[in-house]
Amino acid sequence: LFKQRKNPRKIAWTVLYRRKHKKGISEETVKRRTRRTQKFQRAIEGVSADKLKELRAQKPEFRKAQRDQAIRAAKEKAKKKTSKAKKSGGKSHQKQKAVKNVKASAPRVGGK
Repeated sequence: LFKQRKNPRKIAWTVLYRRKHKKGISEETVKRRTRRTQKFQRAIEGVSADKLKELRAQKPEFRKAQRDQAIRAAKEKAKKKTSKAKKSGGKSHQKQKAVKNVKASAPRVGGK
């Protein structure tokens, strides 16, 4: 067959043909089932799995209300900080520049 340049997969009595066309092996091998990937939730550092489930179950309105409350608290804190700075005298934060003594070098002579 090789010297005749014939493809053994096309000649019915060869092993390669029988393998390609699945002859005589139907009762031997059973197709294996593939496992489906399963989704599950893992805990993140600092947040347990139960807490994550709880957070996921929250309604968007509740989450928005919490966010607004946190923003309000942060703004109040910033306002207090700025008012304290004004009361204590606003110039306390500024630093004076250090004076450097640099000798004036002689002018360079020469050019291109």
